[in-house]
Amino acid sequence: MAHKNKENYSPYKARKQKAGISLKDQHLAVPAIGPRDFKPETVYSVDEANDRLADIFKNHHFACSHVERIKLAQFYNVMMKNQEHQNFTRLLKLKDIAIKHFIDSMIVAELVDIQFPLIDVGTGPGFPGIPLKIRFPEEKILLGEGVQKRVEFLKTVREELQLKNLDIIGRNINEHFAYPVQSVITRAVEDIPNTLRNVLSCLQEGGYVYFMKGPGVDPELKMAKDQLSEFYKLEKDIAYDLKHTQNHRRLVVYRKIKNAPLPEDPDEEVE
Repeated sequence: MAHKNKENYSPYKARKQKAGISLKDQHLAVPAIGPRDFKPETVYSVDEANDRLADIFKNHHFACSHVERIKLAQFYNVMMKNQEHQNFTRLLKLKDIAIKHFIDSMIVAELVDIQFPLIDVGTGPGFPGIPLKIRFPEEKILLGEGVQKRVEFLKTVREELQLKNLDIIGRNINEHFAYPVQSVITRAVEDIPNTLRNVLSCLQEGGYVYFMKGPGVDPELKMAKDQLSEFYKLEKDIAYDLKHTQNHRRLVVYRKIKNAPLPEDPDEEVE
């Protein structure tokens, strides 16, 4: 079971309060969204998606090889074909997916030297894990996801894109997961201290945790320092923008400096 936030801090609530939106009245400001609202108007073929991705990446000065781009086009196509029934993402236009999913996931490798084996915790439909696997086809990557329909989708993506050396962990990653990895990456909304606790058993001493966060992450950094400085050291805090956009990001990197006692009965499920 994941550790609860003992200080009761919620980045989501904090963002809403900062924006002046009452959580009680939030339903008045944001219209209800039903399943049909997540259906893409157009699903491009792999060839057309590849051509459009080439233009998008060029316009945003993002380097991507032809082989990588074809795989990303295949990933887009599979995801959108399953989108109507699965609701994987609110991004339905290829340009938005290219920038906010593909570039956002792969740009991490331009900011830090990623260590492998790598586990993507709370990967959802495969972000950032699948784009990183496309960029590093020979490296060992694991995808951790607890929602079964997403697990089945990830297996489909692995098969259709013929991705090798990619393991899918069909469960939530917690302190009982002890499969050894050299680094962890996550784009999930869980607080930093909770994730750091949940990967204590699997992350090797000297390994890294890469957090893909928004700009308002400072309260989480303080909590991590107060609660987990015995086990982790903050190595990097990189503020950046997605190229030629107003999307502000922070990549926060921790290094594990001390092992914790292993809990009993590790129950990893690798498929």
